[in-house]
Amino acid sequence: MTTDTAGLPQRVQREDGDLPVEEIRELWRIDDEWWRSPIIRCYADVVLSGGRRVILYQDLVTGDWWIQQP
Repeated sequence: MTTDTAGLPQRVQREDGDLPVEEIRELWRIDDEWWRSPIIRCYADVVLSGGRRVILYQDLVTGDWWIQQP
């Protein structure tokens, strides 16, 4: 994952290539399970080059980016 200076996704590395993010449709954050093992994530609903829509999220505990699988 490549991000811009604001931390928003710009490029996604996948098995089928390195694809630019064409559009960020929505951003949201969840904070859950704070009483056990915290789940803190920022999600992005994005459109990749070629029109494929995917949900990305950054685990704010580790800093890692992931593609959410359906």
